[in-house]
Amino acid sequence: MTSETQIHTIARQMIEQHGFGAIAKAARNAQACESKGEAEDAREWRHIEDAMKMMQGPHQS
Repeated sequence: MTSETQIHTIARQMIEQHGFGAIAKAARNAQACESKGEAEDAREWRHIEDAMKMMQGPHQS
């Protein structure tokens, strides 16, 4: 299991590399893991995805 600090570090690095398209990339990775039955890996990707969404901040209208 990945620590909370590691999750946020990975999320930050992905955003720096891919911009906020990284959120979609994490979601695709989670889906790929789920389709292969890799539940723990999928949970970690979802956690990374959630961390990136928090970093993005609230949506404004």
